[in-house]
Amino acid sequence: MSDADAARDLPPVVAEVVRGTPTEEELAAAIVVVSETYVREVADATVPDHAPRSRWELSARGLRTPLNRTAGWHGFTG
Repeated sequence: MSDADAARDLPPVVAEVVRGTPTEEELAAAIVVVSETYVREVADATVPDHAPRSRWELSARGLRTPLNRTAGWHGFTG
């Protein structure tokens, strides 16, 4: 996936100026730099879809049961 394809999948950029009065060109340049850096970081930080599982994950899988998320805090006492 190219940087351009990754940028299309991201939500729109929202910028809020809290101090100073940047020109439109300065604001556009800042948005471009931050957006490009974010796209690169996301591309580098994502785990491959088919990450190999460690021997620990394979052996420990049967040791625990799934959490009952509907029980809430009362699930510990009852």
